Amino acid sequence: MRSLFSHLQLHANTIKNPTWRAILLWLLPGFFLIIFFYQPLIAIFKLIFSPAFGFSWSNLNWNRVWQPLGFTFAQATLSTLLTLIICLPSAYLFSHFIFPGQKLLRLVTSLPFILPTVVAAAGFNALLGPRGWINLGLMGLFGLEEAPVQFLNTFAAILIAHVFYNTAIIIRIVGSAWANQNNRLVQAAQVLGAKPSQAFREITLPLLSPAILAASLLVFLFDFTSFGVVLMLGGPGFSTLEVEIYTQAFHLLNLPLAGLLSLIQLTCTLTLTILYNRVSETRSNPVMPQAQKTILRKPKTLTHRLWITALVLMLLMLMTAPLAALTIRSLVKLEPERGERSTIQTGFTLQYYQELFINRRGSLFYVPPVEAVHNSLIYAGLTILISLTLGLLITYALKQRTAINRWIDPLLMLPLGASAVTLGLGFIIVFNTPPWNSPDFPLLIPIAHSLIALPFVVRSLLPALRSIPQSLRQAAAALGASPLRVFREVDLPILMRALLVSVVFAFTISLGEFGASSFISTPDNPTIPIAIYRYISKPGALNYGQALAMSTMLMLICAAGIWLIEKIRLPGEEVF
Repeated sequence: MRSLFSHLQLHANTIKNPTWRAILLWLLPGFFLIIFFYQPLIAIFKLIFSPAFGFSWSNLNWNRVWQPLGFTFAQATLSTLLTLIICLPSAYLFSHFIFPGQKLLRLVTSLPFILPTVVAAAGFNALLGPRGWINLGLMGLFGLEEAPVQFLNTFAAILIAHVFYNTAIIIRIVGSAWANQNNRLVQAAQVLGAKPSQAFREITLPLLSPAILAASLLVFLFDFTSFGVVLMLGGPGFSTLEVEIYTQAFHLLNLPLAGLLSLIQLTCTLTLTILYNRVSETRSNPVMPQAQKTILRKPKTLTHRLWITALVLMLLMLMTAPLAALTIRSLVKLEPERGERSTIQTGFTLQYYQELFINRRGSLFYVPPVEAVHNSLIYAGLTILISLTLGLLITYALKQRTAINRWIDPLLMLPLGASAVTLGLGFIIVFNTPPWNSPDFPLLIPIAHSLIALPFVVRSLLPALRSIPQSLRQAAAALGASPLRVFREVDLPILMRALLVSVVFAFTISLGEFGASSFISTPDNPTIPIAIYRYISKPGALNYGQALAMSTMLMLICAAGIWLIEKIRLPGEEVF
C-alpha cells in the first residue's frame, strides 16, 4: 500500500490542475468508502422495503421506534449538560492556573477518551457493582448480606459513565479557547467599571460560545451513538437506538426494523456531524492574536488553593477510582468466610492472568483468552496500514484548492458520526460470503476498524500538512528533486509527529472497538473487547477475574497510547 500511495502521489504531483490532482488522490479512498461504507448503508436501507421479510408500515409497532429515539435524545442531552456543569470549571483550571501534578492530571483526564467501553464498564463494576469494593466495604462494615449500593442497571450509571468519557473533550476544546482569549478586553472592561461577573457575561462568555457549542455538539454526538456504556451499565431497562438496533438484528432477527432504526440514527448523526463541522470552521478563525493569550499563574489566595484542591480531587476520583478498582480487583481473590456471608477474605493472586493462557474444558471459547490478544494485535496492525495509507491520500487530496473538496469532506467525516453497530449490521448483510466471513481470518474486522479510525487519522495529518511552507517544496524541486523525493525528504520529516499520533490513534481505536466487532467477530476469533464482554456476562469468579485481567491489560495499553500522543503532538495542537 505504501508503494501504491507513492505511485498515486507521484502522478498527482505531475498534474497541474488541482481538481484533477484531488480526483486522482481520491480514487482509492473513494473506492474504499463506496465499497465498505456506503454499500452496507444502502443495503440496510433496502431492508426496510424488502418484500422478502414481509415488512409492512401498517403493522409497524412505532413504540419500538419512538421509545429508543426519545430515550437516546434524553440521555444524550442530560449527559451533555452534566458534562458541561462538571467540566467547564476544569477547563478554566487548566487554562489559567499552574499547580503540582498538572501534566499527570491532564494525562489522566485524556485516558477515558480512547478507553474501550468494556474496560470502563468493568472498572465501574469493580468499584460499584454488587461485588465491587464500595459494596464489599459497606457489607463488611455493617454486616449486610446484600449490596446496599445499586449502581449497575441504573440511569445514573449511564450519565456518570458518559461524563467519565467526555471530560477530556470539554477540557481540551474549551480550555484551549479560554487560554487563547485576549485578556486585555476583560481588563479594559474592569477599568471601565465592569464587575468580574459582568465582564465574564458580556466578554468572556460570548468569545467562548463557539468553543462551548463545538464541544457540546461533539459530546452530544458521542453520547447519542453510545453503545457499550448503555448495554453494559444501563442494562435491559434502557434502550438507545444503538442498543435497539443490536437487539433487533442480533437477538430478534428483525432486520427491517433494525434497518429503519439505523436510517433514523444515521440521519440524526449526519445532521450533528454537519453542525459540528460548521461550528468548528467558525471556531478555527481566532478572534484575537495568540500573543495576547492568558498567562498561566500559580494560585495566590487561600480561596483559589482550596478551589483548585477540591477540583483536582474531584477529577482524580472520577477518573482514577474505577480504573484503580479494576486493577486492584484483577490482582485480588475474594472468598467468603465460612458461616459469614458478609465477611470476605482477600488475597493477592495472579491466577486470573495465568488463566488467560489456558483453555479449560467447558470454556466459552474455542481458543484460550490470550488468543483474543493475538487477534486484536493483528487487526490493529492491519488497521494502521489501511487507515494510514488512505489517510495520507485523503490529506493530500483535501490540501488541493478545489471546490470538489467541500462536497467530499463531509462524506469522509460521516463514518465518525455513523454508528459502529449500524456498520456491523451492514457488513453481515453485504459481506456474508467467503472470503469476507472466513472463520480462519475475518477480513471485515480490520476494515471496519479502519473506517472508524480514518477520520481521526485525517484530522491528525491535515493540520500538519497545511503547515508545511510551499517554498520548501519549490526550493527542493528547483534543485532537481523529483516529487517522490520531495515527499520523502521535505514532507515526511515534518509530518512524522502527526504520523506517529495517527498510528497511536489507529492502534488504540482498533484494540478497543466493540460495536462493529460484536456483529462480525467469530467465536474462534474474538477481539479483546468481545472476550471481555463474554466473560463478564457469565457467572463465576474465574470468568469475572479473567475479564478484569484482560481489561487491565487493555487499559495499560491505552494509557501508554495517550502518553505517547501527549509526548509526540506539538504544543497547542488539538487532538479533536
